[in-house]
Amino acid sequence: MENMLFCWMFFTLGWTLIDGSEMEQDFMWHLRKIPRVVSDRTFHLTSPTFEADAKMVLNRVCGIECQKELPAPSLSDLEDSLSYETVFENGTRTLTRVKIQDVVLEPTQNISMKGVSVRRKRQVYGTDSRFSILDKKFLTNFPFNTAVKLSTGCSGILISPSHVLTAAHCVHDGKDYIKGSKKLRVGLLKMRNKGGGKKRRGSKRSRREVNGGDQREGAKDNLERAKGGRRRKESGRGQRVAEGRPSFQWTRVKNTHIPKGWARGGKGDAALDYDYALLELKRAHKKKYMELGISPTIKKLPGGMIHFSGFDHDRADQLVYRFCSVSDESSDLLYQYCDAESGSTGSGVYLRLKEPDKKNWKRKIIAVYSGHQWVDVHGVQKDYNVAVRITPLKYAQICLWIHGDNANCTYG
Repeated sequence: MENMLFCWMFFTLGWTLIDGSEMEQDFMWHLRKIPRVVSDRTFHLTSPTFEADAKMVLNRVCGIECQKELPAPSLSDLEDSLSYETVFENGTRTLTRVKIQDVVLEPTQNISMKGVSVRRKRQVYGTDSRFSILDKKFLTNFPFNTAVKLSTGCSGILISPSHVLTAAHCVHDGKDYIKGSKKLRVGLLKMRNKGGGKKRRGSKRSRREVNGGDQREGAKDNLERAKGGRRRKESGRGQRVAEGRPSFQWTRVKNTHIPKGWARGGKGDAALDYDYALLELKRAHKKKYMELGISPTIKKLPGGMIHFSGFDHDRADQLVYRFCSVSDESSDLLYQYCDAESGSTGSGVYLRLKEPDKKNWKRKIIAVYSGHQWVDVHGVQKDYNVAVRITPLKYAQICLWIHGDNANCTYG
């Protein structure tokens, strides 16, 4: 039964019939020349206090109809929003102003799909359609191995050997950095050892990983306590559960980049359109990661479907996968009713499309899952689970963060 379920699930990732009659369409990744985001000047800022509480829901979000009434952002508005803060592991902080080149400003185009009903505030809609990934073959292989867990309680996704993409609200509430983000850590998936979690001696790294990244001097004593706690926890559940559940290899974050469109610092409200952040790991990993892609319109999504995996809080220590259709879209956001709980925010939303001039299909990240939000639509508050789209400008900005310059960011 489990094998049949996964065969069906992966079949939907690559090929879906739309309205029961659609044949193969232009479901391809098309390389396009993207605008250039160039670093201009960098200023030193005062160190953050790291005292904000984690905040998953904004007070008010301008919905699709609301956005239609807004004027298109000017070039200076875009440069201000795409300027970014960088906070380093020692607590220092900088602000980098950027310039945008080779961009053609167009009126904001928001596509609205009619007939979406008002729903009560919830993150799981109707029958829970999430899948817990428990099989080691799936959990430790692509694409599920790209999912990571943040020490602040969110999820993220590996997009390079040293970088994780997540939601900005996982580390910053729009005014200040949240508690725990100063010593931010990222947990990469690994399976528990069959021998009850025994580790080889002589490695400080191994001792830290068992304790979730704890670097205190009493690491050896903590290791013994962790083993004892693990044995107590496993008793009554059986060895099978311990072997099937993942654990995490915890890595410190070297620096964090957040767009100024989100990190307003009290000067205006954080914009949901910019709820994304990039974390640079102190230590590179060797896992397969998922590349960035530019978000296509709903009509270019196979079956109108999106996919993402994260660590929902209601399923402790389990990686949870889901897929669903997109209900609506704006130029910067995807509105959908994918079943998700807190803890999954920050997950990378991805598609599987065909590569140009090739027979193989490839998954790329096209959005960041932001979470549940109330949105103004026709003057009525509706609730959606919202994802922030990777637009050409956001692609250029994230590419700049990864490479340090825009030399490798000409096409996306």
